[in-house]
Amino acid sequence: MLGFFLLIISCEQPRYTNEINGYTMGTSYSIKIIENRVLDLNNVSSEIDLILRDINKQMSTWDEESEISKLNRNKSDSLIKVSADLYSVIKESLKISKKTQGAFDVTIFDLMSLWGFGPKANNDYPSDSEILNALKSSGWEKLILKDKGLSKKNPNLKLDLNAIAKGYAVDKVHQKILEMGFKDVFIEIGGEVKCSGQNKFKKKWRVGVEDPISSSKNIIKVINLEDRAMATSGNYRNFVDLNGLILGHTIDPRIGKPIKSEVLSVTVISSSCMRADAWATALMVMNFKKGQEMIELEDDLDVFWILDTGNNNYVFEKTNGVELEKI
Repeated sequence: MLGFFLLIISCEQPRYTNEINGYTMGTSYSIKIIENRVLDLNNVSSEIDLILRDINKQMSTWDEESEISKLNRNKSDSLIKVSADLYSVIKESLKISKKTQGAFDVTIFDLMSLWGFGPKANNDYPSDSEILNALKSSGWEKLILKDKGLSKKNPNLKLDLNAIAKGYAVDKVHQKILEMGFKDVFIEIGGEVKCSGQNKFKKKWRVGVEDPISSSKNIIKVINLEDRAMATSGNYRNFVDLNGLILGHTIDPRIGKPIKSEVLSVTVISSSCMRADAWATALMVMNFKKGQEMIELEDDLDVFWILDTGNNNYVFEKTNGVELEKI
């Protein structure tokens, strides 16, 4: 029996983590491919760079020559043809906007800039009249998709895809790597994740959730993932100082102002990282009860909430499909 056991151990092939790291869309990315050998990843890296450059050129509001920046400057109310990638992202955005009753909205470029977020950010606390004007030039229902193009009911409508574009990029990169024949894969762009297969130890992938109160990026929970995508939204990393007032980046598109609720952080798990990304933002806008009610109506979504209970304390809530690991 001992000899048989030793034979099994000796025949077990080692598994190596082949990793690619880079920078895109204003953030870092990391790709892990598990194989029984060390890989030459030059070809994989080149393919990934092409995908990320294309998406950035289509969806970055920080690039004045990007497709979305040109679209935002276009004052026409007639049909505007757009790329297939941009069309897909906007189509999914409008679908989620409808389901969330406007809690998710990609037509808030002016609002985000007004509150200090964006390439041409404002540094002063906006007045009520400024907020009202920005609201007039937003609204997902004013955007019409047709014949692989779009039209604006309001020519001043401007798009901001920051709450969904990274998730879409994760999906595209993940799909390409699978097409190249790899099975055990982990993709992360700016905290948005998608994985398939298993990790180096032939177990589910482990993804940490940060403490939303601590400034030291402590991991307070670990979620086990297999063949799923995950996105987290919270106000604890992205904020601005407007004349001494610290504000988180989650803006309620329906009222044009930053939200205040018990929700400190939302992590969404789905088969699509694009979908998880958008829903994480939407659920940050809603209070916990409303978000919980909406999620019960959705397939392919699981959620992990961190809720504020006051005095730097919090509690956790989750749906049944979230697999937490004890740490």
